[in-house]
Amino acid sequence: MTAPGSPQARIRRPIHVMAKPTGATCNLNCSYCYYLHKDAAPPAVWRMSDEVLENFIRQFLATHPGPEVTFAWQGGEPTLLGLPTFRRILALQARYRGAGQTVANTLQTNGILLDEEWAEFLRQNNFLIGVSIDGPEELHDHHRLDKGDEPTFRRVMASIELLRRRGVEYNLLCTINDANGDHGARVYRFLREQAVHIQFIPVVERVGDPDPSSRGQDLTRSSVRPAQFGKFLCDAFDVWFSEDVGRVHVQLFEVQVAAALGLPAGLCTFNETCGDAVVLERDGSVYSCDHYVYPPYRLGNIAEQHLSELCSTSAQRRFGNAKRDTLTKRCRACAHLHRCHGDCPKHRFATAPDGEGGQSYLCPGYLRFFEHCSARFDAMADGLRRGISAPISASAFGESVRARKVGPNDPCSCGSAKKRKKCCG
Repeated sequence: MTAPGSPQARIRRPIHVMAKPTGATCNLNCSYCYYLHKDAAPPAVWRMSDEVLENFIRQFLATHPGPEVTFAWQGGEPTLLGLPTFRRILALQARYRGAGQTVANTLQTNGILLDEEWAEFLRQNNFLIGVSIDGPEELHDHHRLDKGDEPTFRRVMASIELLRRRGVEYNLLCTINDANGDHGARVYRFLREQAVHIQFIPVVERVGDPDPSSRGQDLTRSSVRPAQFGKFLCDAFDVWFSEDVGRVHVQLFEVQVAAALGLPAGLCTFNETCGDAVVLERDGSVYSCDHYVYPPYRLGNIAEQHLSELCSTSAQRRFGNAKRDTLTKRCRACAHLHRCHGDCPKHRFATAPDGEGGQSYLCPGYLRFFEHCSARFDAMADGLRRGISAPISASAFGESVRARKVGPNDPCSCGSAKKRKKCCG
């Protein structure tokens, strides 16, 4: 076993570590948050200790195989740590980085605590900021309230304007939930006015927060419905494709172009296997995934075992390969398997039409999205193969890239051999 502080062991490929230095501690009380219930520690230990923080930075820099190392700070709400802690983080990174290594930092925030001092610090140190916002005011404030149940939209918008004005690089993260799920085009149009990089993440949470490997569909009210999710993506995509390709970057759409090119998606949800993105909790514990912070998926603690070893355990390899190895028969036969690879294992608690368990709850939504958009993803990929570097959109390809109309009597694209109207349609 390599000593916890040893710089010897390096992993073969980059591992993404989502560091949660405040654990689940947050200054908001978002009704759909899957992490708040994990905050069982007493107030005195709500933050990562200096010892754990230093140990992590030293090990991560020693472990990483490439010249550029990116630290991802999330929560909870990481800005609760305060600027002095983040200045110490930069000092530790400068102390422990190797010859030729460069360090980058990303920080996911609700934006509430950002002010002029924060913005100047972030700009000077080239932080990439992710700001959480769920669309226009009434849609955002439906779920994203503070601890006093007060709305947060206007404070978040003020922070976005601050980052824009001070020249801080940022993107927007928008959940798709029950409140905004019927407004795909409207939400997208709102977000594109605020940023050119957008991420969409579906809210799918089950009552009681069961282990993701369990079955059952007793969902929280805030969870997006599959049909709602599919329509949201289709409506947002139609606006993006006709007006914004090459100008606005929507992660969920652009990874589908990569899939059409036969490349890895670059997003664990759509990759064939997972396991390359672990979570570091405030006590130094490492878990297999952000959605699997449960005892069975605890890999160990960086105080006892080096990060490189924890990320390379046989348990973590099995966890990552299980995404591919536990696909249902329906998924394996699906014409769109290369686009989603069965979705995130966290969502595989539904039952396929043939009765087999382990189907993604969101499968009907993704099928609708892929049937609506796949021809255009393929056309964009074809344009890139032919060296077209200008924005690839409907205006560039004309009618030839418009989605093929699928009739109710056509074979269903899931591979069931049934007519679409009798299957997923």
